[in-house]
Amino acid sequence: MIRTLDARALGFDAVVRALERPPDAVAPEIHRAVDEILAAVRARGDEALLEYTARFDAFRPPAAAGLAIAPAEFETAASRLAPGVAPALAYAAERIERYHAAAAPKSWRMTDEHGSVLGQEVRPLDRVGIYVPGGRAAYPSTVLMTAVPARVAGVREIVLVTPPGPGGCIEPAVLAAAKIAGVTEGWRIGGAQAVAALAYGTAAIRRVDKIVGPGNIYVALAKARVFGEVGIDMVAGPSEVIVVADGAADPAWVAADLLAQAEHDPMARALCITDSAELLQRVARALEGRLAALPRRDIAGPALEANGALIRVATLEDAVELANRLAPEHLELMVRVPAALLPRVRHAGAVFLGGHTPEVVGDYVAGPNHVLPTAGTARFASPLGTEDFVKRSSVIEYSPSGLRAALPHLLALARVEGLAGHGSAAEVRLTSDGGTSG
Repeated sequence: MIRTLDARALGFDAVVRALERPPDAVAPEIHRAVDEILAAVRARGDEALLEYTARFDAFRPPAAAGLAIAPAEFETAASRLAPGVAPALAYAAERIERYHAAAAPKSWRMTDEHGSVLGQEVRPLDRVGIYVPGGRAAYPSTVLMTAVPARVAGVREIVLVTPPGPGGCIEPAVLAAAKIAGVTEGWRIGGAQAVAALAYGTAAIRRVDKIVGPGNIYVALAKARVFGEVGIDMVAGPSEVIVVADGAADPAWVAADLLAQAEHDPMARALCITDSAELLQRVARALEGRLAALPRRDIAGPALEANGALIRVATLEDAVELANRLAPEHLELMVRVPAALLPRVRHAGAVFLGGHTPEVVGDYVAGPNHVLPTAGTARFASPLGTEDFVKRSSVIEYSPSGLRAALPHLLALARVEGLAGHGSAAEVRLTSDGGTSG
């Protein structure tokens, strides 16, 4: 069911190669379809949106206004939730808001020895779009994880797009989460056509400054194509977890966490790395038992077989180093003293410390974002956060003495680059009136 690899004998390079997943070979027709959809929405706007929504989601209102989610739908959604869902959404939203408020970037100033003032102004984006997958499933947690940080950052207009279900319906949990999170506008559109509408704008939908949130291959390709017209957060791949465990770890806990990732998608990756041969055997047995009872075993089983592994290393330090090589989306340190290993972690989207911190708390309620870098991009990318919803502007205010001190260096660099006018623009301020004018 799940393979076992011995990194002590194979070496790290061989293990990494064995775990490599070839890049998804996206069929040329998918690329063409995305390009056609983007071009059609850019050229024909709402008419194209109505056509694609009818084709892909079997919903076509008489006019584009019928694609809008009315304010009353957000207001009344909570009354249609199953028991316990509204408090859970409120609990998660409060924790997400508290975490992202603490992490929000702030404007700042410093004054140098000449009295010149330097700093940054942090300003929120005006309008952002959040893409939430839908149609066959509901993802209210993604609404919270994308919209709450935007609101905390000060974004005034937060636009939800999500594919409609039968008859244009949107899941009440998604609408209720949107209300709690501060969404200001919503549309029943999905796929590449929704990305195009957000990026280019139509008569009904004004363009946004940035698009965030996960989606299928059509959404991912569309986001990549429109980057530059608008900002995007990242192009996400299949979900992944690495559990670094020692011999004291509970094999049932390890197996449960591996399956929690594997049930996402047949391409999901679930790995356990340990220095304990006995633990690997016990985890393998626990996986077999738990998989048999898992409702989504038809997804989790193929994921474990194709992309899962139980990996033996010589030491826990080696386990973390191998994890760094793989740069996972989620990294669990299920060891006796996780804080001792944390300083060795260089590449991971989110790190979960200790046996009582399953990755699923990060998916829903812990507070840090669950929109994370995947496919090794944690080597250079970070989780979605308030900093993704702001811009930074440098602020520079020189004093006369500061400009005078800088002048010889500025002139030397301008000469090297052959830009005499650059040097003159500074020099004139110190020669025309004694350097006292502004």
